Amino acid sequence: MTVTSLLRPGALDGRAVRAGGAYAAACAAAGATIVGAGAARVDVLVVDTAPAFGAGGPDGLRAALDGAWSAVLAVAGEHRPAGGEGGKIVLVAPRTDAGEHATAAAAALENLARTLGVEWARHGVRATAIAPGPRTDDAAVAQLVAFLASAAGEYFSGCRFDLR
Repeated sequence: MTVTSLLRPGALDGRAVRAGGAYAAACAAAGATIVGAGAARVDVLVVDTAPAFGAGGPDGLRAALDGAWSAVLAVAGEHRPAGGEGGKIVLVAPRTDAGEHATAAAAALENLARTLGVEWARHGVRATAIAPGPRTDDAAVAQLVAFLASAAGEYFSGCRFDLR
């Protein structure tokens, strides 16, 4: 199943998404505009923590979590998405078999999503976390990211999606 078959054509039209790799491609296929650092508007921020996590261990865990928080703060500090209110944050954890402390990273990102979901709800910001399993392919994660970036994803905040 492709993203375009999961979402109606143009489901992300008008949305500015900051994402990389397969996540950017999936969102662009559904009509999103992919933006980089310094963009005037970001409606959806996708933070992939796997590259910072690397081979894992305490240093990988710290790098992944610090990197996620820094990315969130950078976008929040630049502007408020969608005309001053609202926006989405999608935190993607490293795969559960990525190394020592990968499950701890997923749990910490879930906690961050839950906390932001409560703390920033008054600003219309919705935060979610995705925890890919060892057999989850990149396309499945990208499809979920695009779904969460769409209007249908507005029903989810402060939760974690476990992909097996």
